[in-house]
Amino acid sequence: MTHHPVLVVGGGAGGITAAAQLRRARPELAITLLEPAAEHWYQPGWTLVGGGVFSLEETGRPERDLIPSGVTWIQEAATGFDPDHNRVTTSGGQILSYDVLIVATGLTLAWDRIAGLREALGSGGVCSNYSKDFAPYTWEAIQAFKGGNAVFTCAPMPIKCPGAPQKIAYLADDVFKRQRLNASVIYATATPGIFGVPTYAAPLRDVVKRKGIDARYNHVLTEVRPASKEAVFTVKENDSERQEVIPYELLHVTPPMAAPPVVATSPLANGAGFVEVDQFSLQHVRYPNVFSLGDVSGMPNSKTAAAVRGQAPVLVANLLALLDGQPLAAAYDGYSCCPLITGYGKTIMAEFNYKQEPTPSFPLDPTKERWSMWWVKRKLLPSLYWNRMLTGAQHERRFVPGASR
Repeated sequence: MTHHPVLVVGGGAGGITAAAQLRRARPELAITLLEPAAEHWYQPGWTLVGGGVFSLEETGRPERDLIPSGVTWIQEAATGFDPDHNRVTTSGGQILSYDVLIVATGLTLAWDRIAGLREALGSGGVCSNYSKDFAPYTWEAIQAFKGGNAVFTCAPMPIKCPGAPQKIAYLADDVFKRQRLNASVIYATATPGIFGVPTYAAPLRDVVKRKGIDARYNHVLTEVRPASKEAVFTVKENDSERQEVIPYELLHVTPPMAAPPVVATSPLANGAGFVEVDQFSLQHVRYPNVFSLGDVSGMPNSKTAAAVRGQAPVLVANLLALLDGQPLAAAYDGYSCCPLITGYGKTIMAEFNYKQEPTPSFPLDPTKERWSMWWVKRKLLPSLYWNRMLTGAQHERRFVPGASR
């Protein structure tokens, strides 16, 4: 057994950002990062990989180049959490004890919850931007499409970046129209509406209408039949359900998502399997020396990389307050951002909080499609991610010390 004053489990956007900000705030604090992956991926860029704008290589970097200076990296995975004894076990057989734990493992993609999907992926027009293994094939499938049904699905919430399933539909529609193909673009989503925040749902409904996209709500993909090129959905109508089979030539799938089993089966989890933290302080509700941020945290916010920008300063401030024996004064307001790409050169920059209130960073009407926001999505945000966010620069502090809960 080895002891670690601060142990961060997960080296994705949340774990790296929190560790980097802690190092900046308190350089003498010993921090250990537990992460098995050798590569780090900028997942928000995969929509543009699928749309032919980025190469996959542009969205990845070696993990070792991103570990903050002075942070100890253990290249193993967590295999068990024992918060009652302040211990984490690893895939290498180690037992790590800690004073404070940060859980930032991210989500897992539950491909197998959809019958036939795993076998179909990567061929026959079946693709997904939610995996680095299949995002490049999305662009291949769009280019190879000659007409017919192009079906884009959205799984039940919670998922990473809830806007991503429809972004690729808009990009594909642009390509099909440019090529004058006889295409029927169908957006079949498990959600009851186009977007969960009413302010941004209204312009998106206009986009769907303008493009002539067939939006079908309360549609949950349950099976893919690659031999007959059919997608099978369970459709909820009031208190009843029915099955609907949609033929496809192209099928872009958003898989169901869940907390990793090591988290979901641990004492840290809530009923849904996510880390049970206070939505404002990011502190665990039962284990005061445990914090969580990012997609695995059980907060009712939209799960995006941008949310980490709002969460990390709060977590760092409250973690340091805990170590200093001070009250936890920082509060996260639920900030998230979803750059809603509505076509090549067009983006609605949707920023909002827990109350579903717009929280724009720019002095512009946030509900309008803009080329400038496309530029932000394509150029500015990747640079901010690699050069500011992961280095611990607090360019946003979306909390007010002492704010009421």
